[in-house]
Amino acid sequence: QLQLVESGGGLVQPGGSLTLSCATSQYTLEYYAIGWFRQAPGKEREGVSCISSTDGGTYYTDSVKGRFTISRDNAKNMATLQMSSLTSEDTAVYYCAADLWGSCTTMGESDYDYWGQGTQVTVSS
Repeated sequence: QLQLVESGGGLVQPGGSLTLSCATSQYTLEYYAIGWFRQAPGKEREGVSCISSTDGGTYYTDSVKGRFTISRDNAKNMATLQMSSLTSEDTAVYYCAADLWGSCTTMGESDYDYWGQGTQVTVSS
């Protein structure tokens, strides 16, 4: 059972930046695509970004393009989501998830085998 742990959430002012991390200490993440999802209050969970397990290809939902950057460090079994120019619309619980041999062609939740517990990101002045 792959256990994912997110960290890095918190309170940030509009226009600010945060970096979220997703890590596991049990198995290598090398074979998994890592996706970041978020769920805002009263809204459905949405896919934000993904980095593939194969060629490092990435995906971003339109609302975060140019502001968020996803990356991975397989040696550290970690993936990160750098977020900048944050707005109140980015306030949500952010989850990382792992998709074995995933290629990020889709961000359907059912594609992901393992999920972290979530970390809260609040953008407010």
